[in-house]
Amino acid sequence: MPQSQQWYIRGGRVIDPATARDETTDLFIVDARLMPAPASPPAGANIVDARGLLVVPGLIDLHVHLREPGNEAAETVATGCAAAARGGFVTVVAMPNTTPPMDTPAAVRDLSARAAAAGSVRVLPAACITRGRQGRELADLSSLADAGAVAFTDDGASVPEEALMREAMLTAAALRRPIFDHAEDQTLAGSGVMHAGTYARRWELPGIPPEAETTMVARDLRLAESTGCALHLQHLSCGESVRLLRDARRRGLRVSAEVTPHHLALTEANVWPDDARYKMNPPLRSREDRSALLAAVADGTIPALATDHAPHTAEAKRTDFRRAPFGVIGLETAVAVTHTVLVEPGVMGLVEWVQRWTLGPAAILGLPVPSLRPGTPADLTILDVTTRWTIRSREFVSKSRNTPFEGWTVTGRVMWTFRDGQPIWSPAGPGR
Repeated sequence: MPQSQQWYIRGGRVIDPATARDETTDLFIVDARLMPAPASPPAGANIVDARGLLVVPGLIDLHVHLREPGNEAAETVATGCAAAARGGFVTVVAMPNTTPPMDTPAAVRDLSARAAAAGSVRVLPAACITRGRQGRELADLSSLADAGAVAFTDDGASVPEEALMREAMLTAAALRRPIFDHAEDQTLAGSGVMHAGTYARRWELPGIPPEAETTMVARDLRLAESTGCALHLQHLSCGESVRLLRDARRRGLRVSAEVTPHHLALTEANVWPDDARYKMNPPLRSREDRSALLAAVADGTIPALATDHAPHTAEAKRTDFRRAPFGVIGLETAVAVTHTVLVEPGVMGLVEWVQRWTLGPAAILGLPVPSLRPGTPADLTILDVTTRWTIRSREFVSKSRNTPFEGWTVTGRVMWTFRDGQPIWSPAGPGR
């Protein structure tokens, strides 16, 4: 019989929000599961020195664009998975706005096959709500769910017709799948390229008003209440959206939301009209909006963080700000940026920050509770949250470099990522 694969993780600070565990201890992996740690490493075990490091359940990202098929120049499944592993993520949810869109069972199965071949992070497909993401006719949601779709979204576009969105929610509720909602009234957004505020006027750029988001948030919360659908609001950016969400959750609706690192760290004041790395949808909003998002993440109104990793080639982002595509990358900077803007200044505690990358996303997807208990799958991330370092996009393993955080000095760096008991990322390789 083949010899079992063993890893002994020595002396890390283990934070397991599922069990309220926060202690310095050892962990022991045998094959794909965590087991009670012996007093010392068994002969032949691989040893990871985690002293001074943080050991947490494997991180989950609810919102990633892998670009394949259709835009392999910006990212592929393999390079996106590598970037996710380097960023500490064990599981990611892939958005369906590929070319062609992921609106058929064959496309869902193809993504799963490509991800399996990459042999890295666990990729969960989110399939389209409507055929071709055109917002006119429902996709075959039942067949997509049978093929492995964990959620439905037309991310990058909303479903404009209320009756069609209601039908989608009723179907999704029957299938026990959440709707992931890109809440944007495209008529109100128009040709806008940044937040409609002081800086849009200064730079003479067309603005996207907050109402482009908040009107759709209000509509879809109302539909979720009437249909019983689990609704997840993607990349919230506005204080009024937070208010609507908080009220809905207080009333017991099955609604959740995510916020991105860039919306927590930046505002409209960071936008430069000759640098499309600051162009994203929804746009960077006001200082007051950012404050509302920070408070909502801290108090749990927004239970999940997500990157909205959106790779683009350097050529695409070098074009005029008005014509450049929306989107920034985030997989390899998410831990650092969110730790730096949330934990370091005391906006929230370390345990709660870990929750937003683990328990929160898992609950939204209906996944098993991430934990470091003995007997559970050995999905875990080891972090250095004390050493300061500088973000340099040339070090990324993603194919794209469109980060707004170039040159930022941050704390929070991924040292190891384990999936099913196997390391899928380490800058140094196995230690002895």
